[in-house]
Amino acid sequence: MSEAYVLINCALGKEESIIQDLANISGISQVHGTFGAYDIITKVEGKDTTDMREIITEKIRKIKDVRSTLALIVISEQDQ
Repeated sequence: MSEAYVLINCALGKEESIIQDLANISGISQVHGTFGAYDIITKVEGKDTTDMREIITEKIRKIKDVRSTLALIVISEQDQ
């Protein structure tokens, strides 16, 4: 299993609708609104990196009013 955290910038005032859209995507296990440089953080889980790439590029990045993303892939060998 592969995991990543994806930080998302949205169009102003569109955070809540994007959070709802994200909650309906298979492979996204957590969605949180945030204050700071990014508006939303999500936890993405996939069977492998190909699956993760599809969720991030084909699903998250194509949501209307998502302006940019930053994906942080988890290094499972360094988990505690």
